[in-house]
Amino acid sequence: MFRDIYPVVMCGGSGTRLWPLSRSGMPKQFLPLAGDKSLFVQALERVGHRYGFKAPIVIANNEHRFLLAKQADDAGLARGRIILEPMGRNTAPAVIVAALEAIAQSPDANILVLSADHLITDVPAFHDAVERAAAAARGGYLTCFGIHPTSAETGYGYINPGEALSGTAGAHRIASFKEKPDAATAQAYLASKEYLWNSGMFMFGAQTLLDEAEQHVPEMVAACRDAFGALESDLQFHRLPEDRFAKVPANSIDYAIMEKTSKAAVVPCAIGWSDLGSFSALHDTGEADGRGNVTKGDVTLLNSSDCLVYADKRLVTATDISNLVIVATDDAVMVTPKDKDQNVKQIVEALKANGRDEAKLHTTVYRPWGFYTSLAINSHFQVKELCVYPGKRLSLQSHNRRAEHWVVIEGQATVTRDDDIITLNANESVYLPVGTRHRLENKNTGMLRLVEVQTGDYFGEDDIIRYEDDYRRSSV
Repeated sequence: MFRDIYPVVMCGGSGTRLWPLSRSGMPKQFLPLAGDKSLFVQALERVGHRYGFKAPIVIANNEHRFLLAKQADDAGLARGRIILEPMGRNTAPAVIVAALEAIAQSPDANILVLSADHLITDVPAFHDAVERAAAAARGGYLTCFGIHPTSAETGYGYINPGEALSGTAGAHRIASFKEKPDAATAQAYLASKEYLWNSGMFMFGAQTLLDEAEQHVPEMVAACRDAFGALESDLQFHRLPEDRFAKVPANSIDYAIMEKTSKAAVVPCAIGWSDLGSFSALHDTGEADGRGNVTKGDVTLLNSSDCLVYADKRLVTATDISNLVIVATDDAVMVTPKDKDQNVKQIVEALKANGRDEAKLHTTVYRPWGFYTSLAINSHFQVKELCVYPGKRLSLQSHNRRAEHWVVIEGQATVTRDDDIITLNANESVYLPVGTRHRLENKNTGMLRLVEVQTGDYFGEDDIIRYEDDYRRSSV
């Protein structure tokens, strides 16, 4: 049924609208916002091999490459090529590159374009919609998935379906696309029952998509072909060269092609879809109590209604509030009226302007060798907990402005200190003066945990000189 379909999972996005849960270093697609699995893992699961799909093509940025690979591997999910964009160019170039990759594997390929950060709760209905969209794609149409609206949303584009496609049940030509409406227009669209939300998911014959792109955005296609032709292998990843991809014009697939082509079609569907693009959307997909409150974590509410409260690592209490979003992580608290939650991204911009690390990173930061958690920091020291995965090691490195003291808490550490190799067990430690070449390695089958105390006058992650690195990183 899906044997000629290559899922394309797009993993871009910085997650600013769900800060402080989602941050550019760990955006929402890699978080378990709906269930105990990340949105990215859920996206891979619903287009898994057991349903007959080809191995998914993943389009991502460089910063998240090891994170997404580990999440997929930990979940035991098949994936095809991971193609890394050196910079964002919106969705049209990503889709064109994916089409080129699919055609390289099979000239008759169809591509199913999905976002890694969307929620779909009715997977059988989704597969039914994919089957209908694939039939339209095989008939030469560029097909959108249109969602039956359940509310007057102003944050989505809308689609007005036209006549039914002959010979393709459940698909229609697109009469018109509508931009994100104001509240009154959105209410009118909802009341008319004639409009669908544009989900941002698509089904294309890969060659048909390229043919239409050649007609409407030939410069983009030429630049994408040039970059794709110079694709560089790097470990398990494939990089688009920065100098070539920088020449690709930026545009969305909607503006570049869908709103221009005469072959646009839509499959209306009810699949339990949400883009989880706001805290209001999270509230709407959560399990509410009798007063409309949705909570996660250690939360106590009294005399409150219609609130969303997230407590990450601490108790959060509130009384006599309504229509509020409260999110408390271990390093930030965010409070906003629920109907003003789109303004959260302005908070992120303000934090960036002030040089605050909280705009980008959580206190726990993931690396290809494991992760670290910052426990305390001031002008003279920083304390971290380091966790190293079995069989992994950090780069051979040194620092110009800090010394380090490692104390093993769990497991066994193999430490390179200049010309010496030292083995440390639990409760043993080593001191690494400023300038010492050093490396930490976990040669065992269990997790290695240690406390790192840094002393000096600067603790930025850019104070790392790498001499050898298993992951070919030139920076952190």
